[in-house]
Amino acid sequence: MVMMSGTVHDLRPKAGDSEKITINLGYVDLGHIDLLVEEGFYSNRTDFIRTAIRNQVDRHADVIRQTVTRKSVDLGLRHFSRADLEAVQAEGRMLDIRVLGLATIAQDVPPELARATIASLTVLGALHAPAAVKTALADRIH
Repeated sequence: MVMMSGTVHDLRPKAGDSEKITINLGYVDLGHIDLLVEEGFYSNRTDFIRTAIRNQVDRHADVIRQTVTRKSVDLGLRHFSRADLEAVQAEGRMLDIRVLGLATIAQDVPPELARATIASLTVLGALHAPAAVKTALADRIH
C-alpha cells in the first residue's frame, strides 16, 4: 500500500480483480529474477513478473489502442445482467460481445436467454459466467 496526501492506494489487485496464470521459466531466468528480488529491486517473483508485463503492455500501448478502436472492443470490465439480456431480447436484437479485460455474465442468467441474445463472444482476458451458460455458448465463444 502507498499513502499519498492522506489517501491509501492498494497497489495489488484484489482476488476478484485478477486471474491466476501459470508459466514455465528456465532455471537461469528464474535465477535472475531471484537475484533481483534478493537485491531488493522487487519484493518477490510476482512483483517482478507483473512489472515486466506492465512494461511490455506500455511499450505496445499505441498498437493496443489502435486495435481496440479498430475492432470495437470494450476495454476493462463488462457485466451482463439478466435484465440487460432480457432488454436485448425484448428489442429483438442479438449482441456481438468483444471485451479486452473481464466479461461477466450474471449467475441468474439462464442458458436459453444467453443463447437467444448473444450471437458471438470474444474475450481477451477472462470470462466469468455460469458453467451452463458457457456450455450453451460454446460454439459462439471465440
